[in-house]
Amino acid sequence: MTTVQERQQMMDFAVKIAVQSGRIGRRYFRSSLPVVNKSVSRFDPVTEADQDIETYLRRKIRDRYPRHGIVGEEQETVTGNAYTWILDPIDGTRGFISGSPMWGTLLGLTHNDRPMLGLMHQPLVRETFFANRSGAWWKRGSLVRSMTTRDTEKLENAILYCTHPAMFGIGRDSRVYRELESRCQYSRYGADCYGYCLLAAGFIDLVVEADLQPYDIIPLVPVIESAGGVITDWEGKPAGKAGKVVAAASRKLHKAAMAILNQ
Repeated sequence: MTTVQERQQMMDFAVKIAVQSGRIGRRYFRSSLPVVNKSVSRFDPVTEADQDIETYLRRKIRDRYPRHGIVGEEQETVTGNAYTWILDPIDGTRGFISGSPMWGTLLGLTHNDRPMLGLMHQPLVRETFFANRSGAWWKRGSLVRSMTTRDTEKLENAILYCTHPAMFGIGRDSRVYRELESRCQYSRYGADCYGYCLLAAGFIDLVVEADLQPYDIIPLVPVIESAGGVITDWEGKPAGKAGKVVAAASRKLHKAAMAILNQ
């Protein structure tokens, strides 16, 4: 079992390498970058920037923690001991390739499949949102502040974020999402991972999404929970298996959203 000091060293290491990887993203952003579609049924892009960032993070992790496992979006899984690093080099690749700054690098660490720390780094504005079981913080330059979610309890007072409504398809999931959206104060699209960080930092109240992979959400679980929020799948189970996710600023707001999503 790791000590408090060792856990803090892991957190510091994760923030350091994520921030260092940002220079790769900045170098490629808004450049003439070839795009490969990984899927035959939909548009699922990957670029050289995704690959280079993941390669850099994997190398740093292997050098520091050679016995740890690694799960990433673009490369093969590496099995290890009870600790596994989860990484998504560019969460929001569609935004990245279309010139939008709404993307970030996700990095998390699980112990026996339980998220223990996580972060999102946005290289353009040089912001890092990071958390472990001791708390959640927002870093920009030399300024570091703790994060706490808002105390919103009612849907009519809630700001809802979602990357894109197309992720819900055209059936039941789309219908209940639209119903939830109509109950909220207002909604915004296109944030990808940034939306979860805005929730943790106390700027919005709900993020509801679907069609997610574990590397899309596991690094964000500690960020939400340690800031005081609630994040689960649509059945109320842990969000780490991904699929459909609902994150809320408060327990009462989460319950209200779940009631609509499961009607």
